[in-house]
Amino acid sequence: MAECDCCGNEYDGAFELTQDGKTYTFDSFQCAIQQMAPVCPSCHCKVIGHGVDLGDRTYCCNHCAGQAS
Repeated sequence: MAECDCCGNEYDGAFELTQDGKTYTFDSFQCAIQQMAPVCPSCHCKVIGHGVDLGDRTYCCNHCAGQAS
């Protein structure tokens, strides 16, 4: 059983994700998104799709990126 790095739950179906050389363990996609997904600087939602990069920021959609321009 592995322990989720986000919520602390122990789960035999946990999985690992590696980002920037650091490996994290999660028990669900919900926890992985909560901990790893960037936050849109305009509307503050988690960016779980492709996102729109504008400079060094990632927005959730063209609308939010347009609000920043």
